[in-house]
Amino acid sequence: MNNVHWLLPEGIDELLPPKALLLEKKRRDLLDLFNSWGYDLIQPPFIEYLESLLTGTGGDLDLRTFKITDQVTGRTLGIRADITPQAARIDAHQLRRDAPTRLCYVGTVLNTRTDGFAGSRSPVQIGAELYGHAGEESDQEILCLMLETLEKAGVENVYIDLGHVGIFRALAEESGLNKQQELELFDALQRKAVPEITVLLASYNLTPEHHLRLSSLASLSGDDALVRAQELLSGAGESVQSALKQMERLSNLLAEQRPDVPVHFDLAELRGYHYHTGVVFAAFVPELGQEIARGGRYDDIGQLFGRARPACGFSADLKMLMRLANSENLVEQVGIFAPSDDDPVLRQRIRELRAEGRRVIVALPGQKGDASSMSCGEALEKQGVEWVVKPL
Repeated sequence: MNNVHWLLPEGIDELLPPKALLLEKKRRDLLDLFNSWGYDLIQPPFIEYLESLLTGTGGDLDLRTFKITDQVTGRTLGIRADITPQAARIDAHQLRRDAPTRLCYVGTVLNTRTDGFAGSRSPVQIGAELYGHAGEESDQEILCLMLETLEKAGVENVYIDLGHVGIFRALAEESGLNKQQELELFDALQRKAVPEITVLLASYNLTPEHHLRLSSLASLSGDDALVRAQELLSGAGESVQSALKQMERLSNLLAEQRPDVPVHFDLAELRGYHYHTGVVFAAFVPELGQEIARGGRYDDIGQLFGRARPACGFSADLKMLMRLANSENLVEQVGIFAPSDDDPVLRQRIRELRAEGRRVIVALPGQKGDASSMSCGEALEKQGVEWVVKPL
């Protein structure tokens, strides 16, 4: 019988040296970046009562959340699959500020199934949220912070996909779609299944104008999609026109701040449809066909926690960013080998080197392996009464 005790569940991974240290360095660098932008670090719990984790998020997160029974209270607990709802709870219930609140976080989340982030069920989610401001300026700040986060992590050649969930929601309401029809069409639009969309719309008994506007969404993607949308959706109601103006203003603001970043528009991009309320965006790189960071506006999620607030934010998987980074090579950290010796001068020298940030490995009596096998490229040697670092 094969020994399988070392196997990990599918989609669950672990990091070994030197990748674990590299991940930790990136975590520190990015938290320092968030702090420089005024974002306060929070550390929500890994497990909460299920209703708190799922408040206002729709059914998608429910399916991704592991559920267990609390042996103390008998209530159902959830292991977090997304930190964003926890941040919203903290803003609405714990902090209760009137001024805009900026929060950031980093931590492992657990998913019952893989999501879009590199097929992992245990991503290290890192992100930032801005509460208390409803304008495009806060959307722009979050977008720019997301881009700077990717740059700091060493990811290159990033481009942005920009959408707005309010456009489809408003068109569905104007067309008189019932909830079932809306969900059917939403699913087909997400897959850009044009033949299926055509069949569905034909079965809904829509006016020609409503049929045309809904059918056009699947084709409204690309650099000029916003221009084409203003023509194809010109007869739609105020909610649609307002959403198009929001996208235009945000893209103009982003172009002023980051003219180096390409922006593509996609009006059929409905990620987080049951969760987001306005603009949605995702970051991509050319060599990868899936998003590497995502975000958007999700106003009023705090209402169910007792306090509605405008909100926008973004998140990414830190492990994926580490894998994509081009700026750092995974090289073992070179250490300094110190002999096993009770000389107080040696002990003081070791303390000094460690205080300088150097890596010093002290030999153990009778150990196997020499300095090179312990990734040491230097060693402490005694010269007179002093101990000097010498290359091996």
